Amino acid sequence: MARITADGEILYGIQLPIQTLNERICQPWEPTATVGDLLAITQAAEAAGFGFVGVCDHIAIPNNEYAAHMSTTWYDPIATLSFLGAATSTIRLLSEVYVLPYRHPLTTANSFCTLDHLTGGRALMGVGAGHVEAEFEALGLSFADRGRMTDEAIDAVRVAVEAAGGFCEFSGEFYNFKDVGVGPAAAQDTIPVWIGGSTGPALRRVVERGDGWIPQGTPREAMAEQIDYMRAHADVVGRDLDEVDLGWLAGTIYIGDPPDGLFPPGWPYIGGSPDQIAESLRYAHDLGTSVVFLFFRSRDAAEYADQVARFGAEILPLLDARS
Repeated sequence: MARITADGEILYGIQLPIQTLNERICQPWEPTATVGDLLAITQAAEAAGFGFVGVCDHIAIPNNEYAAHMSTTWYDPIATLSFLGAATSTIRLLSEVYVLPYRHPLTTANSFCTLDHLTGGRALMGVGAGHVEAEFEALGLSFADRGRMTDEAIDAVRVAVEAAGGFCEFSGEFYNFKDVGVGPAAAQDTIPVWIGGSTGPALRRVVERGDGWIPQGTPREAMAEQIDYMRAHADVVGRDLDEVDLGWLAGTIYIGDPPDGLFPPGWPYIGGSPDQIAESLRYAHDLGTSVVFLFFRSRDAAEYADQVARFGAEILPLLDARS
């Protein structure tokens, strides 16, 4: 297990719009956006110097109160990242996050090895345990066992991926296989595993099994406390947390003065001049994080791509200059 960033380096990336229409994050223009818009934003991120783009994961959204805000649109992450990978050349491709208990580890290993092979080693395996109980039920899976299934699946997937096209075996509580091989081999020696989540079990999973951390819903004021929690657990299990790419949710960004009505009332955001935004984002260094997850607000897909381009041209140089 190892981080992908060098000491002092910070990788910036985005969870892509359009690929999910979850009402809590979806912008008004996204339901009518096109595949071409999705591709244009991805290519804008690559051209701007972003390190990765992310795609979410759900399989079947239930019709119940818990999931009422989620919508049923969730692009398949492997299919989507493969499509985007064919139209880009350098940007990394992140599942944000892939719900491991929903697939057998051999299926997961084959999918990510194929993605990594086809894109020249650009896959990032962001994984999580899942949270929609009725979705587990629809798939015939135990919601109560999802944490243990996730831990075991991470171990089993690593075994299959790192066998590099050879034969492998694994024996556990939920998954068992022997004398089987998964190919094509990944282009990387191993595919980095970033753990998503901000609960106690998720944070411990980061320390025990992760190459990186994808915080989910952690506000700025709680980040230091959660990182301290992981450092304390790292001391217990004998791991150096500096080996892990720790993420930070920077919040929603708009470069310049946002138009009236762009943000719902009370919606927190980082705005203003490039200098003001860069100063806010330098908090990532204070935290000791090495991955920053950015979100942009816009009135349409073209403005979203423009905000991404402006970030690369006007803000990244300021961050590099004082990193």
